[in-house]
Amino acid sequence: MPRSAIAMAPRRAPRGLIAAAALSLAAAFTALPPLPASAQTRVLPDFTELVDQVGPSVVNIRTTERVRGMGPRGGQVDPGLEEFFRRFGIPLPNGRGGPRGGNEDEDDDRPQRRGVGSGFIVSTDGYVMTNAHVVEGADELIVTLTDKREFKAKVIGADARTDVAVVKIEATGLPAVKIGDINRLKVGEWVMAIGSPFGLDNTVTAGIVSAKQRDTGDFLPFIQTDVAINPGNSGGPLINLRGEVVGINSQIYSPSGGYAGISFAIPIDEAIRVSEQLRASGRVIRGRIGVRIAPVTKEVAESIGLGKPVGALVQGVEPGTPAEKAGIEAGDIIVKVDGRPVERSGDLPRVIGGTKPGTKTTLQVFRRGTYKDVVVTVAELEADKPRTPTPVPPADAPSSAAAKAHLGLVVSDLTEAQRKELRVRGGVRVSEAEGPAARAGLREGDVVLSVNNVEVTDVKQFGALAAKLDKAKPATLLVRRGEWVNYVVIRPAR
Repeated sequence: MPRSAIAMAPRRAPRGLIAAAALSLAAAFTALPPLPASAQTRVLPDFTELVDQVGPSVVNIRTTERVRGMGPRGGQVDPGLEEFFRRFGIPLPNGRGGPRGGNEDEDDDRPQRRGVGSGFIVSTDGYVMTNAHVVEGADELIVTLTDKREFKAKVIGADARTDVAVVKIEATGLPAVKIGDINRLKVGEWVMAIGSPFGLDNTVTAGIVSAKQRDTGDFLPFIQTDVAINPGNSGGPLINLRGEVVGINSQIYSPSGGYAGISFAIPIDEAIRVSEQLRASGRVIRGRIGVRIAPVTKEVAESIGLGKPVGALVQGVEPGTPAEKAGIEAGDIIVKVDGRPVERSGDLPRVIGGTKPGTKTTLQVFRRGTYKDVVVTVAELEADKPRTPTPVPPADAPSSAAAKAHLGLVVSDLTEAQRKELRVRGGVRVSEAEGPAARAGLREGDVVLSVNNVEVTDVKQFGALAAKLDKAKPATLLVRRGEWVNYVVIRPAR
């Protein structure tokens, strides 16, 4: 019989042997120590009390805007999805909504239902917190409470950078949420969301905290959860088992546009700081120093003597900004702000953004193998401005044979005009990149500013540096491309 057939049809053991084996197995289980009482009594959490406690503080937010120049059939909806919307009385995306449909011959210059979101009451006198993208562009906001009362709401302020907004309704004695301590939130902890996914009011979903400090934006480290979040949940609260709000549901990770198992919430401590400024002045004031930054990789940190991948790599310094005036250079790695470590590049904009404009701040930078303190006067962050890359015109000059042999680079000197345009003291321009340099991503037009923490002045000095390199070890180059710089590790050919 073939081996596979034997595996599929094992022989039956004698009955006596089966009985003996069963008795032996039962004795083994009897001998096992009993489970701890905590393990025996541990059950899944019951969210019913939390829903009763927090549910009345959660609101539904409907937004409308005037739509002109759209025909009554301006948007097409899949017939199956349209039937779902009608069955549950949800307005259609093109405004033709309701359980029985609508009058499609109405004036097109009427309020059109644009979207549905969620929010939660943060004070008894009618302040409601939600997402900025929920209220963006709305001409009218309708806030509906769980007792079915409806109020027209006024936008007090919205901050697109953190996606936090505050709206106000004229009411008193409202049930406000309790704000939780984000420092007590742990990965693996149960959390619950209440909102209006697809317009279905007061929908409750639950899950656990999957991760904290997720960098998905410049100014916020998000809470990651596996709580089901869908369109309409935006702006609703993320609640812990103590009935406290720990976040605002804001984003999902999805290749299809629907929930795919990962959602993100704005930490409530960050949201409260933003909301306080919005309530006070209608906008958020942030600090800036005028640098473009990037993460520091483990390989770069080890190769330049930093040790571990911490800090924020300065890729570029904007002209006329506090960073330029203070002497910050492209290639610096900012490792501390007023003595506080910058563990990741995302920490820097949050710390500087939270600093009051006009404050003198001490930055510790790692520059060419040594640490240096730089005092910067923080300015106010303005609206983002588009940046135009600075072109690097070609220059003809001799190149170094040593650099080509070891690194795969042919370089040329920069003209005085080019140095002035790039605002650099030295450096050499890459004319050709092949072999190890090409594999590392270097290309024609790049400007090499340093080699293994030694500043490059011209082609002759660059050639001397290349000749002294250990051919068995990688070389770390600080390279400028357009407006920004980065470290590039060139590994020797094998």
